Amino acid sequence: MSRYTGPRLKKMRALGVYLPGLSTKGIDRRPHPPGQHGQARRKRPSDYALQLREKQKLALNYGLTERQMRRLMDQARRSPTATGEKLAQLIERRLDNVVYRAGWAKTIPAARQLVNHRHVTVNARVTDIASYRVSVGDKIQLREKSKEHPAVVEALDGGVPYMPWYLETGENNSFEVTGLPGANDLPFELDLKLVIEHYSRHL
Repeated sequence: MSRYTGPRLKKMRALGVYLPGLSTKGIDRRPHPPGQHGQARRKRPSDYALQLREKQKLALNYGLTERQMRRLMDQARRSPTATGEKLAQLIERRLDNVVYRAGWAKTIPAARQLVNHRHVTVNARVTDIASYRVSVGDKIQLREKSKEHPAVVEALDGGVPYMPWYLETGENNSFEVTGLPGANDLPFELDLKLVIEHYSRHL
């Protein structure tokens, strides 16, 4: 699948989960699936449907295409680390996600735009690749002129709801990566085992 650009709230309602990286809007007011039959009792989903739903939750929250998901899954399976743990680590280490987690953007799509437009530096070098994978010791910072960017100011005014333990605040609104994230650091409920099972039939 290509990167999703459709109605975000509608998609979260269909999946039955709030995805903080996708949208700032919650589904509490209308937690049922969209459509006139959204509140009707539904039959038990198949194993494949459950696996697909978990995969879609992961891909949508982080803005990943199917090609990216398959590549990350292949890397995770080749690692000596547990597959689910490694997959979560690889995804959480993406630069667009780190920018979002630092509170400089309200969503991951907004964070990706900041990176693509060259507002972010890694170890004092401008990095415009959203999929860039940060490492322990990397220092992430906004360019000086970007600190007053309206989107950044608005995001910071709203607070940082999902600041992870592996980012340490430094001087001049910078952050240093102090550890490697894992499955427990995902900011929403997800069964990684079902994601792995979904791709076991494709890889």
